[in-house]
Amino acid sequence: MTRAIPPRLRDIAYRGFRLPADEAAGVAVGLRGDAGGLRIAEPAGVRPGPAGDGRRYEWGSWTAPPVPVGFPVVEVVPSWTAQTPDGCWIEVELRGWHGDGPATGWYVLGRWAADDRTVRRGSVPGQRDGAARVETDTLAIGEATVTGWQLRVTLLRPAGGGSSPVLRTVGAVATGRAGTAAPAAETSPGATGNAAGGPGSGARDADRPGDARGVVLDVPRYAQRLHGAYPRWGGGGDSWCSPTCTSMVLAFWGVAPPAQRYAWVDPPGPRPVVVHAARHCYDHAYGGAGNWAFNTAYAGLHGVDAFVTRLRSLAEAEAFIAAGIPLVVSAAFRAGEVPGLAYDTRGHLIVLVGFTSDGDPVLNDPYAENDEAVRRIVPRDRFEAVWQRGSGGMAYVIRPAEVTLPPPPAQANW
Repeated sequence: MTRAIPPRLRDIAYRGFRLPADEAAGVAVGLRGDAGGLRIAEPAGVRPGPAGDGRRYEWGSWTAPPVPVGFPVVEVVPSWTAQTPDGCWIEVELRGWHGDGPATGWYVLGRWAADDRTVRRGSVPGQRDGAARVETDTLAIGEATVTGWQLRVTLLRPAGGGSSPVLRTVGAVATGRAGTAAPAAETSPGATGNAAGGPGSGARDADRPGDARGVVLDVPRYAQRLHGAYPRWGGGGDSWCSPTCTSMVLAFWGVAPPAQRYAWVDPPGPRPVVVHAARHCYDHAYGGAGNWAFNTAYAGLHGVDAFVTRLRSLAEAEAFIAAGIPLVVSAAFRAGEVPGLAYDTRGHLIVLVGFTSDGDPVLNDPYAENDEAVRRIVPRDRFEAVWQRGSGGMAYVIRPAEVTLPPPPAQANW
């Protein structure tokens, strides 16, 4: 039996908003709520699209309340789910917060649409100042003192159009520096919603033994390397770990897109649904299909709840497996660093589908020549180390709303 190493203390807090239920917590301009979410009612104004677009768009926005987390923040990763009819899109902005006011300016973390026929879905490079910088899907804090965050989502539709985007959920995960978790007494008394709780206590919860030993979920196995080169969407199969993993999880839940949705794939190849996912997760600015928030947003188009968070250890991940929820996780490693993973990667997405009776992770690793080779079992301590080091424990949580999440730790990161 391999022994799990104790996780390093780390502050992590996630806070999500479900709309329209949480509409009143923030400020809506030009929007109205209905059973589906928030949509444009009477537009707040008209503005141009991104550079080179040449169109004008009616807009409305929802600004979340400030979310204090009670610890010094080094990174914030937002995620959302929405619907965008043809010609419509959303823009997601984020800023740091401290005390009673903003600690940074606003940064654009994504211009997103479900399709790419009208708006080129993408992150926005070049946003950098002394306070913070945008690294594709992540706001990395610089010299600013940041102990919270605030989100603003703008919904846009063609001027004079009748359809509207619909915002269903939005949230963000804030992360502190590894090894520097604050004691529980330093919790911000103003912390709201899921972000409340003692900053140090969550990391201690993360070392509790899990209860998913011997549980392996029946997630379909998809090999990304079956796919050839698709230069338009990040180079093809060898680069498509993220949309391949997202596709596996959607298929597990029985909500994969129907065949008519990906009938455009020509030639169809071995699994056209993965080509479809790669196209619809693709970040045109980043030049790849691995944008974390774009993958969970794509998943959300299929009627599931989906968000990005970070977990402190495999013990926390076991709680999801025990609840029947597979996770997509990101790790970075050298060939042989994790026995069973014989390749180098600076960042690779893998589906965590379960654990052996001894507690070793059972993976659906899409970096395989065929579907049969996707399933792998790896040593727990080695895999936990490269997951935590490589991405800070990043995970996509994708599941139908009726499937209950496990109880969160005291410092809630889901």
